[in-house]
This record gives sequence, structure tokens and C-alpha cells, in this order.
Amino acid sequence: MRYELYYWPSTPGRGEFVRLALEEGAADYVDVARKKGGMTKLMKLMNGPRGATPPFAPPFLKAGNLLIGQTANILLYLGGELGLAPANAAGRLWANQLQLTMADFATEAHDTHHPIASSLYYEQQKREAKRFSEAFRTERMPKFLGYFEKVLARNPRGDRYLVGARLTYADLSLYEIVAGLDYAFPRAMRRLARRHPLVMALRDRVAARPRIAAYLASPRRLPFDQVGIFRHYPALDG
Repeated sequence: MRYELYYWPSTPGRGEFVRLALEEGAADYVDVARKKGGMTKLMKLMNGPRGATPPFAPPFLKAGNLLIGQTANILLYLGGELGLAPANAAGRLWANQLQLTMADFATEAHDTHHPIASSLYYEQQKREAKRFSEAFRTERMPKFLGYFEKVLARNPRGDRYLVGARLTYADLSLYEIVAGLDYAFPRAMRRLARRHPLVMALRDRVAARPRIAAYLASPRRLPFDQVGIFRHYPALDG
């Protein structure tokens, strides 16, 4: 099957969680909005005809007759299709639970630079962003990273992966979260890295996987920027 990924063409954003799974799974896929006429196709599917089930927003994935929206939902599907999730129901639910927790983490990271409204520029909410970011750095980042450190440490199959003894899409997504935080909050992450060695080791382990390393070195991998989830503003890094 050839998958069609629909996401905004110029920023990594939430689409990157899906791309990492497609790349690691050696899937045949096309990043539709990066092709000529792709944005028109994206908007057409989002609007959809009467009676259809259009997605709320990108990313969404077309797989045959299926049109799947929401990052965690897409990864729940791809996990089974690409061998990136446990075979048993309990393991699949656990991976999905971790992915949903990471979705919360990513949302809070985004809100550091847009705490009032996404429709306002960062410059219109700098004071609020600084307050929000201070709490995020000192309270929420340690809480989330500490949770995933605990999950790794308590995995009965060893501390190399979040779920079971093999890599899953949850590990790929945690890599993306940590890489994004390294970009957005380098000073804070240097302080926190010492307290979360298992999470940092997982980040490095994922980055070194042959397919992921090749992807990261390719033009398909867009760099972090100032329009995506993770943005670097020195004033917010403490």
C-alpha cells in the first residue's frame, strides 16, 4: 500500500511524529502537500463532501479507503501495519496511552510561546509566554520527563524501550519530543538531562537507527523553526 500523508508542507510540527513511523517502517508514502497541487488536495479532503467524515486538521493519513485523522490515531493504525506496536491488545493500548500523554506534552510545549491564543503573534503575548514558560521549565518538563524515565525504568522487558523489548512508535515520538525540547529549551534541557539518563539514552538510540539516521540526514527532514510546535526564544529558556 502507498500511504498519503497530509500535513502543512513547510514545518515539521505534528506531522513529524507520523513521518518518523513511516520512515522507520520503510513504508511507501508520499508527503502530499509538498507536491505540486498538494495543498489543494489537502483542503479538499478537510472540507469533504456531505456525509463524509473529514478530519479536523492535519496531520491525516489516507490508507486505501481509510482517511485517518489525529496523530495518536494515525500511529495506532500504523503501529499494527508497520510492526511498530505490540501484537497483543494490552500492549497496543499501553503504547497508545503513552502517545496520548506525549500529545499533552507537545501541546504544553506549544503553549509556552502562545499561551493566550494561536491566532496572536508571540510578540503580542511575550509577558504571558515568559510566565508560562517558567512554570513549564521548572514544573511540567520535569514532570513529563520524569514520568517517561519511570516508564523506561519499570519496563519488565528492560529499560531500552517504553513498551516491551522492541522499538515502537512511542519511542519514535519520545525522540521527537526530546529533540524538539533540545531545540526550544537548550539551557533547561542541559540541566534536566542529568536527571533523566534513560530518556536521553533512548533519544540517542533512536537517532542512531539506520533508517532514522538516513531520514534525519535527508532533505525530507525539515528543521525545527519558529512556526512549529517547538520554537526557540532565548527569553523563554530561563
